[in-house]
Amino acid sequence: MHIVCPHCLAINRVPGDRLEDAPKCGKCGGPVLADRPVELDHTAFDRVVGRSELPVVVDFWAEWCGPCKMMAPAFARTAQEFGRRAVFGKVDTEAEGGLAQRFGIRSIPTLILFRGGAEVARVSGALDAGSLGRWLAQNGV
Repeated sequence: MHIVCPHCLAINRVPGDRLEDAPKCGKCGGPVLADRPVELDHTAFDRVVGRSELPVVVDFWAEWCGPCKMMAPAFARTAQEFGRRAVFGKVDTEAEGGLAQRFGIRSIPTLILFRGGAEVARVSGALDAGSLGRWLAQNGV
């Protein structure tokens, strides 16, 4: 299974049965599976979403958004819980307006689930940790 390192963006091959063993990046030595959401700019976004064989959950948010700030702790807790089954990323729509436009983000927070680089599910609005976990489970994560 190919997984993109959240630190140096190197692509690592990890056997599926070794995901629980806290694999390390062959290039930088950092953990390949982050236990928290990774900040994604346009370069990191394309690499992580396009090359990771794990599902990728992306939170499109902005600093000024109250509901985004309210949901951030739940998103971080869910990243810890699901960290061996999915990659969690955050895109600041103010800093990365091109990504927001590319995916038609009209309200924030918006979560998009990607598999193999393609969008497979989307939900808008703040979710608590339980609702987020159920949404992920409904979508096969």
